[in-house]
Amino acid sequence: MENNIKPELGLTQEQVEERLAAGTVNLQPQSKTKTISRIIRDNTLTLFNILNIVLALMIIFVASFQNLLFINIVVINTVIGIIQEIRAKRTIDRLSIISQPQATVMRDGKQQDIVFERIVLDDVLVLQAGKQIPADSRVLQGELEVNESLLTGESESVMKYPGDELLSGSFVVSGTAAVQVIRVGMENYASKLIEAVQVVKKPNSEIMKALGFIMKTVGIVILPIGLLLLYKQLIVQEMPLQAGVVATVAALIGMIPEGLVLLTSVALAAGVVRLGHYKTLVQELYCIETLARVDVLCLDKTGTITEGNMEVLSLETIDTIKNPVQVLRALVANLKDDNATNKALRESFKGEAPKWQCEKIIPFSSERKWSGACFKDQGTFVIGAPEFVLGNRYGEIRKKVEDYASEGSRVLMLGYASEPFAEDGGLPDNITTLALIPMGDKIRHEAKKTLEFFRNQGVDIKVISGDNPITVAQVAKRAGLLDAENYIDAATLKTDEAVKEAAAVYSVFGRVTPGQKQLLIQALKEADHTVAMTGDGVNDVLALREADCSIAMAEGSDAVRQVSQLVLLDSNFASFTRVLMEGRRVINNITRAASLFLVKTMFSLMLAIIVIIANEAYPFVPIQLTLISALTVGAPSVFLALEPNKNRVTGRFLDAVFRKALPGALTVVFNVVIIMAIGAKLALSYLEISTLAVLSTGLIGFVILFIVCQPMNNKRWVLFFAMFAAFATCVLFFENFFFLLPLQNFSKGMLILLLIAVLDIPVLIKLFNWGVVKIEGLVAEWKKERKTRKHPLR
Repeated sequence: MENNIKPELGLTQEQVEERLAAGTVNLQPQSKTKTISRIIRDNTLTLFNILNIVLALMIIFVASFQNLLFINIVVINTVIGIIQEIRAKRTIDRLSIISQPQATVMRDGKQQDIVFERIVLDDVLVLQAGKQIPADSRVLQGELEVNESLLTGESESVMKYPGDELLSGSFVVSGTAAVQVIRVGMENYASKLIEAVQVVKKPNSEIMKALGFIMKTVGIVILPIGLLLLYKQLIVQEMPLQAGVVATVAALIGMIPEGLVLLTSVALAAGVVRLGHYKTLVQELYCIETLARVDVLCLDKTGTITEGNMEVLSLETIDTIKNPVQVLRALVANLKDDNATNKALRESFKGEAPKWQCEKIIPFSSERKWSGACFKDQGTFVIGAPEFVLGNRYGEIRKKVEDYASEGSRVLMLGYASEPFAEDGGLPDNITTLALIPMGDKIRHEAKKTLEFFRNQGVDIKVISGDNPITVAQVAKRAGLLDAENYIDAATLKTDEAVKEAAAVYSVFGRVTPGQKQLLIQALKEADHTVAMTGDGVNDVLALREADCSIAMAEGSDAVRQVSQLVLLDSNFASFTRVLMEGRRVINNITRAASLFLVKTMFSLMLAIIVIIANEAYPFVPIQLTLISALTVGAPSVFLALEPNKNRVTGRFLDAVFRKALPGALTVVFNVVIIMAIGAKLALSYLEISTLAVLSTGLIGFVILFIVCQPMNNKRWVLFFAMFAAFATCVLFFENFFFLLPLQNFSKGMLILLLIAVLDIPVLIKLFNWGVVKIEGLVAEWKKERKTRKHPLR
């Protein structure tokens, strides 16, 4: 870095070219979003797709094309995943890394506006109110009031004087200055923080893990079972090549819960679309589920609970010699200060100002810490920090000011004097205190209702901020956090262990560093909590990356938007409740409907093993299973998955689904085995046995659907009868297409066997359900006894 750069001249064009050639340019970290080719590859080359494509190729090889209907689900599921990810990518890529696309630089003694990625080391930037600092810099001349909350979490603006450093990503609140760039590109403070979160993070999704477990299990067993089944069908049973391959594929297709994968994608995609209407961008499908399971919500104060602006909390009149409200209206009408304090005063005292003639104005100065105006026939009025306005007389109101400060408020004093300002612009003598004006961070209007909602839902709230802990606690209390007094200054936590211990004890954390935020999230996760984190600044990125569900405010840093799974595009805190409700609807409905799909997976696996051992032909072909799945599972599950459901998400997904699916699967297996056994005694043909198996399994599917639809309402009755009518239509009028025997060709033995298979369905489902519940109870007792023996004192 050169130290002889003159602020009024800046770099010469030759010096700029030298730095461009050397690569000391303010290039920004690349977007973390996937490329479109990567998105397509990740959604296409999955185990689920590969298994289905191999089975489809087997069907094509034997030219049984009508049994290829199952491949449609693969295509639809893949397309949904690709479209959703590309949509999220394009939306987030439109949000720029630094919200100010151009910076003003001095080069060859002239001001130029350039894109921030053309800024070079040692460039002289001209900064003024409203500008974002595009690179780490040092003040050369002038002074600035800077808001560094996106980086440090501190909402209080800080003054910067010649020689002070400025960090990229900060905002200029007031003032004008010439600054010299001292770091560019990846050397910037903000860029280094962003680089710490480069590692790809897997979503913490029970459904995703469950589907992965099911697919891995199926992937492991499908090859040996498939080879054995193909051998039995072609060699032992001496079936024709087409029939043997089709039967084998039917068994293997039945094991793959392709409909469950599609249902999950459709339900989550529908949730994404619905949340999009509420200005919420979902960048990771499964984060909807994660938020539905969250039991701890960690909130950043600035930009989440608060708007990032100041507000007047109250007005305490000390002396009635003048009307404080009238005075304040007169002051805000005449003072032109463009800082956060004056903006808050203008907002609170925006009524009609008195028609006083202003004779002299003293603007706010960071050295004076006050501003004021003198009015003809009215006197002089000043507003500012009490200790600076009163000087030696500050003790008169010290107690009141300190009481407000102990609650986290910043206190202004309104003073009056009958004399004008001194000739040098100094304060008049004998200033009378008219009023005290406590000020604080402006709470988002929706914050209180949102916090109350989460509290009623059993979600623990923790507020984490880089601000003074007293200020953070006061903001949390005003926002409705019941235990806001339970706070701690994180600066007193000297070790990682102390930070982690504090995570379980306190509700409000102040002066927290970015690393400590990350440790707090880690500690909560280690305590088996599902943690959501919100943020808007670069100081939040480490914690957001660590959280199970990360939520960004769109008006904050681009780095935060990139690492977060949810982005609130209108920065509306109330959207949290909609996301939670949407997550509950999706997850509860998927859990309810998933058992329908796993019935097929479980009975297909059990039947495949049975026919291998018994040297029997597999009683289904793929198109028959497609018929059963589509009408008893597929279409109904999509309908059920889109219904309203606000119940809390409880229990483990996989346990709940298997428990509901097992009785139905055992009923199918029992009936099909009975049909095969008695059918062999009656010398029924493969077509006759297959037809009976399809009818029995279809009816069992409708019984299970009826149970899942409880409690029934008009819509569900219509759904149930519509699916049943469609099934009956296919069986009666399209029997050849589905490889079924026409009903008029049923023998007396077939009718009796079908009647038995129909009548035993409710009895078998109740019996197997009782058995599952009984076994669950025994297992729970065994676990309890084992735990007691291991820890007798507990």
